[in-house]
Amino acid sequence: MRKIVVSCLLMGAVFNASAQNYWKKNAGKTARVILTQAKTQEKMVDKGVVKFVKMDQPKETDACVFVDPDFKYQKLIGIGGAITDASAETFYKLPKNKQKEIIEAYYGKDGLGYTVARTNMNSCDFSSDSYTYVQDNDNSLKSFNVAHDEKYKIPMIKEAQKAVGKDFTFFFSPWSPPAWMKSNKSMLKGGRLENQYYQTWADYYIKFIREYEKRGINVWGLTVQNEPMATQSWESCIYTAEEEGQFLKNNLGPTLWKNGYKDKKVMIWDHNRDLIYQRATTTLSDPETSKYASGIGYHWYETWNNKTQLFDNLLETQRAFPDKFLAFTEGCKEQFNLDKIYEVSLGELYGRNMINDFNKGTALWTDWNVLLDETGGPNHVGNFCFAPIIADTRTGEVHYTYEYYYIGHVSKFVKPAARRIGTSSNRAALTSTTFMNENGQLVTVIMNDSDTDIQTNLWIEGMAAALTAPAHSIQTVLL
Repeated sequence: MRKIVVSCLLMGAVFNASAQNYWKKNAGKTARVILTQAKTQEKMVDKGVVKFVKMDQPKETDACVFVDPDFKYQKLIGIGGAITDASAETFYKLPKNKQKEIIEAYYGKDGLGYTVARTNMNSCDFSSDSYTYVQDNDNSLKSFNVAHDEKYKIPMIKEAQKAVGKDFTFFFSPWSPPAWMKSNKSMLKGGRLENQYYQTWADYYIKFIREYEKRGINVWGLTVQNEPMATQSWESCIYTAEEEGQFLKNNLGPTLWKNGYKDKKVMIWDHNRDLIYQRATTTLSDPETSKYASGIGYHWYETWNNKTQLFDNLLETQRAFPDKFLAFTEGCKEQFNLDKIYEVSLGELYGRNMINDFNKGTALWTDWNVLLDETGGPNHVGNFCFAPIIADTRTGEVHYTYEYYYIGHVSKFVKPAARRIGTSSNRAALTSTTFMNENGQLVTVIMNDSDTDIQTNLWIEGMAAALTAPAHSIQTVLL
């Protein structure tokens, strides 16, 4: 039976006595406001400063976002997106100046502050075709070769890595083993990894890590399997919670460790929030399995089209496993339509998810494709989706959606190693989170997805700054 550890430091909560007098040295301090709003179509505009003044007990009629620097929670690993085949193929269809612009827009010092990149091992739906790195029935893996990735994907990953520098955090996920390893003899439409190939498949991860690291791309981590409960029309492979645990315990974990990769961060699940608690409590119930797992990955597709995502499942999972980090590894808006790329609802989807994910304990947040073309692809099974940046490869024009800016209100200002700070709101329309960067800067993000402007106060230990939260807006307050 797994030993349950109950701690007053749940989710990393710390009462910091030194912060009790935070405002004694900061009375009258000003904060800078950065705003994006739909009505005026302003995008990350510097709106100047607001001043904090004394405000004792707020009234119920006072709309407020409350921040308490005394309470610190999880440490941020980083924020980023996926460089898939589709992203890289689109990238290299663009003029050189546009390629440089996109890398700078995400990973450059004046961009969104991305430090994280995810990619696919073997093909995924966002590839132009299905492929693997070995010849059929090569159980020895002697034919293993990543030449396919050297044309587009590896060069783009290296461009991102160059822009970020030492803080670059790179991980990968498999969508399917080669067809000959699977029960349905296809990379597509689910199927299971045959028992006889468990070790061969574990060795495959080692080959992939070595080949990427030979090319100068340090692998920080990996997920065991992308969406292990989804039988998709594209590359997919099914594992029960028990099967994933057995593969990690008996094959993948020991193989990583014996090959000198004990430092690689292995994330289980890598699917939706709906089953995250059941999967984590089942897969990690065995300490011999749990020791190989550093984190628990998840996606948002369980209820992405409404406002009732299952965020509390994240909190329950974090409570059960305070020694594992939560990692949002993928999310996007599906059913692409080029005519809708400038709708604010795209950004609000991201803002709502990011803020709530962080407030429930998430430490790593990774968007899906960083770049797609004018079709929402390329995609070899017609599963076309939105991305924060859409490039029209016919004209070379690059479109920045509200997704890009809403992500940026967090990623541009909250730095790796920042700690989440206790934050709450007394209005349902105001969604908010706060981080403290290592230099002591407080970063509060406030989103209003209602149709009404809201006059609110950012209240911190008896001091408050008056703010306007326009309808359909997001703002970052830097203190």
